[in-house]
Amino acid sequence: MDMPPLRRVDLWLPPLILMAVIFYLSAQPNLDSGLGTIDTVGRKLVHFGEYALLCALWWRAFASGVGSRRAALVAFALSSLYAASDEFHQGFVETRNGSPVDWAIDTAGAAAAALWLRARSRTRVTA
Repeated sequence: MDMPPLRRVDLWLPPLILMAVIFYLSAQPNLDSGLGTIDTVGRKLVHFGEYALLCALWWRAFASGVGSRRAALVAFALSSLYAASDEFHQGFVETRNGSPVDWAIDTAGAAAAALWLRARSRTRVTA
């Protein structure tokens, strides 16, 4: 007998672990590598990628319970809300600050993943 999706720890644990890693890194006062523009651009790409991954992990957790397309929307919303809370959190860390631009980059990463997942589910339905 299969376990219901809401009770499967293997589905819920990965996004929660990634959120904990993001929280930990956001609590660090300085992540600057000293490489100037390369560091800035690199960190923005990492932000984009980590929130794309977070969205994909949340989609995986929800897809079997609410359907693939709805799961993409829920995963996107959760990822974007977490990005906003992460920027808020950074406002309390010495030498860090919350940035609407960083939230937008994080949300863009989540949106890219959600759109890809929705497109993928659409092609599987019509194929």
